[in-house]
Amino acid sequence: MMLDNPASKYRPFVAVDLPDRQWPNRRIEQPPIWTSVDLRDGNQSLIDPMDQERKQRFFDLLVKIGFKEIEVGFPSASQTDFDFVRSLIEENRIPDDVTIQVLTQARDHLIDRTFESLKGAKNAIVHVYNATDPVFRRVVFDVTKEECIGIAVDATARIRQRMAEAPETHWTFQYSPELFTTSEMDFVKEVVEAVMETYGATAQTPMIVNLPATVEAASPNNYADQVEWFCRHVNNRDALIVSVHPHNDRGTGVAAAELTLMAGADRVEGTLFGNGERTGNVDIVTLAMNLYTQGVHPGLDFSNITPIMREVEYCNQLPVHPRHPYVGDLVFTAFSGSHQDAIKKGMAERRANPDAVWEVPYLPIDPLDVGRSYEAVIRVNSQSGKGGVSYLLEQEHGIELPRRLSIEFSQVVQEVADRTAKEITSQMIYQAFVDEYLAQTTPYGLVSHRLSSEPDSPAVTLEATIEERGERRTIQGQGNGPLAAYIKALAAAGHDVEIIDYHEHSRGQGADAEAIAYVEVRIDGKAVFGVGTDESITSASMKAVMSAINRHVSTQAPAANVTAESLA
Repeated sequence: MMLDNPASKYRPFVAVDLPDRQWPNRRIEQPPIWTSVDLRDGNQSLIDPMDQERKQRFFDLLVKIGFKEIEVGFPSASQTDFDFVRSLIEENRIPDDVTIQVLTQARDHLIDRTFESLKGAKNAIVHVYNATDPVFRRVVFDVTKEECIGIAVDATARIRQRMAEAPETHWTFQYSPELFTTSEMDFVKEVVEAVMETYGATAQTPMIVNLPATVEAASPNNYADQVEWFCRHVNNRDALIVSVHPHNDRGTGVAAAELTLMAGADRVEGTLFGNGERTGNVDIVTLAMNLYTQGVHPGLDFSNITPIMREVEYCNQLPVHPRHPYVGDLVFTAFSGSHQDAIKKGMAERRANPDAVWEVPYLPIDPLDVGRSYEAVIRVNSQSGKGGVSYLLEQEHGIELPRRLSIEFSQVVQEVADRTAKEITSQMIYQAFVDEYLAQTTPYGLVSHRLSSEPDSPAVTLEATIEERGERRTIQGQGNGPLAAYIKALAAAGHDVEIIDYHEHSRGQGADAEAIAYVEVRIDGKAVFGVGTDESITSASMKAVMSAINRHVSTQAPAANVTAESLA
């Protein structure tokens, strides 16, 4: 049960004293060094850890994406991890420009086992850690500050010795003061400087110091303050590659990583899509794509994001949320009518200016850049409006509805959505459009027509055969164009129709191209829409008029010939 006074049980985070902080005024202008820990940190958080086949597939995927540093396991703690590291080396599966990383605790026999797993590796990072947090020192390990420093220094000396015994490998040393964010900053500085001195870190042979938010205990700005404080106060900063390892316990892991990069970090450890202990590690995909949307290429390739997501889902045996940033199945999808209308207008402007800066409402990134199409950008349910309906008809069926017709037809779709209480697919929308407009061919229909004109005369004479309630008759009319002549012929036959608005365009390409015409007419004082399609634009426009007449008739009871004002 939640406490009425949580302050009686939980204490607020004590912030670092850094009144002259500089990071808020900085921008991230280049990508960090990316290190994937999917195969270690991510793997140890799975219900069913990855087997060799899944681990190899994940490793190959990370290489393909462009990771140059990959933590491949905890070989001293797991025979499966030990065997996997050996298989990577012995089967020559590690590209020359990729460095594998392994984790070990600060114990001699575990360090020795770790080096056994790495025998023959071209490039390797040995990552050792011990807890510096006061609660861990007191409750978990029962060590003093001096003893804590001694553990770190002794492990560093052992690792340096083992590295010297295998000069054929290009070694990098990494040390993590575990639970950095809940440790005393002065003490972290003291431990790291002792480790640096023992290892012999220099600007020419730097070591990695990893500053993990092992448990995210405060807001991201505090983590950034801690990293900036450390970078400003540690001795020989140029002998360090400063790395961060954010977790997501407060749900702000991505923000924390970005702010710590602004605060001076050089490197980020994380996982694809954020899988990790508890609420997860920082999500490298989101981080990388955030940089991309600001004009900074992350150095990782997510051009075909859906297969990457599916492969990770297979290896982790965990789904990626459909609203996950940049990659979820629904992340580029809008159901809201106002959102759809804005997207539709933005996409229309984009088509007119394809080389302009990306500025489409509600879409921070072009879906094409990550291998997605525009087909799923707008989908329709009861929350949708005319923008979504007309967008889908245009994108997937080549039907460009005039504005007033779009408003009318959206009401037809809305009725279906309300009645079914489900998503309305593009095919369902198209079928509703066909039923409402194109299939309105009775009781009146166009059978055939013939046009003629006199030389030097703007007038066109039309003779058409129409069908009226199963009977055919020939009508004639003359006007300044085919449609005007047809309206005159209909008027002479007792079907008075006034054209209010007219639009036409081609649909499709090549041999499959056809014309589509939209008319808004006035019949008996009422505005009615009609739509027609044909290989000939003239026939399409005439069919559109008949569609409007038939739609009007369908609303009358009893059915009768349609009369209205004559076309002037």
